[in-house]
Amino acid sequence: MAVGVEFDSARFPAPERFARWREQLSSTYAPLEAWSEHAEDFWFRERHMLLGPVEVWPTTLQPVTLWRTPAMIRSSDPDGLHLSMLLHGTMEVDRDGWQTVHDTATFNTNDTSRAWRMRAYGDGGGPMRLVGVDFLKERLALPRRLVDRAIGAPMSARDGVGALLAAFLTRLADGSAGLRPEDGPRLGAVLTDLVSAVFAHTLEAEKALAPEAHRRALLLRAQGFILAELPDPGLDPAAVAAALHISVSHLHRLFTDHGETVAAWIRRRRLDRTARDLADPALAHVPVSTIARRWGLTQPVTFSRAFRAAFGTSPTEHRRTALSAARDAPSHLRSGGR
Repeated sequence: MAVGVEFDSARFPAPERFARWREQLSSTYAPLEAWSEHAEDFWFRERHMLLGPVEVWPTTLQPVTLWRTPAMIRSSDPDGLHLSMLLHGTMEVDRDGWQTVHDTATFNTNDTSRAWRMRAYGDGGGPMRLVGVDFLKERLALPRRLVDRAIGAPMSARDGVGALLAAFLTRLADGSAGLRPEDGPRLGAVLTDLVSAVFAHTLEAEKALAPEAHRRALLLRAQGFILAELPDPGLDPAAVAAALHISVSHLHRLFTDHGETVAAWIRRRRLDRTARDLADPALAHVPVSTIARRWGLTQPVTFSRAFRAAFGTSPTEHRRTALSAARDAPSHLRSGGR
């Protein structure tokens, strides 16, 4: 499957849309039942991405109720795991006699081996928007007993490694135009590591992660902290290590194992964001030094030298060239094609 295959209700006659959508969901996850008050003219739009063994599907759709029964489980149980993140709307999930309500602050998880019922809807009963993720439980870097314990537990999408997973899924949902099919397996590996880390954090059992997955999860947490704190000129390896509750030497090993020092990774991200802002016509009136300071680059001489080393030109010349190219671009490109 290519990255970003579209599945849209507009492709089908109105009376067939709900059945087609249910068939697609059942083939992605497992057989299930569905109901919607909008079934006679159901509206949905999805993009299915196959990232190695992981399927990710951002979707916008009308309110729906889904359920999986013990009879369905006896008939077909692929031992699959589902995680969904709401971008807009609410989910009410009934499982094992308990009801859990999810909004954009939490992840919903369920599996193909247990019965559940879920009602999902947008504000005022309107459409909702979410990102679904499906893969086999065996892909997680955790013992099976811990995976089963974590499914259905409250999982934050706003704090710690949960925020990293949320950011990763949001980027996928926003667009996959720049991705190639060969990128899929690598992105799938990153995604399963992040989900493993969220599960482990939920169980307060990060030590249960396989060693390599644990190192990757720590590296992702470090990078997420750095990206959030880039504007702070005091950001350095010691501050990152303290935030992760690890030693500075441990932090350095995490980064050097991937071919770059902590300081170099921080510097490059600061320079990338400065270069991006210098090329933005909306910021053309802002002095170069002010933009550099916004990203923690407070020493003008050091900044200019590092910028030239990274991009082969001065900050001022980079801005002049980028803004000139923007002015010369056709109007439909400057306006994003609208």
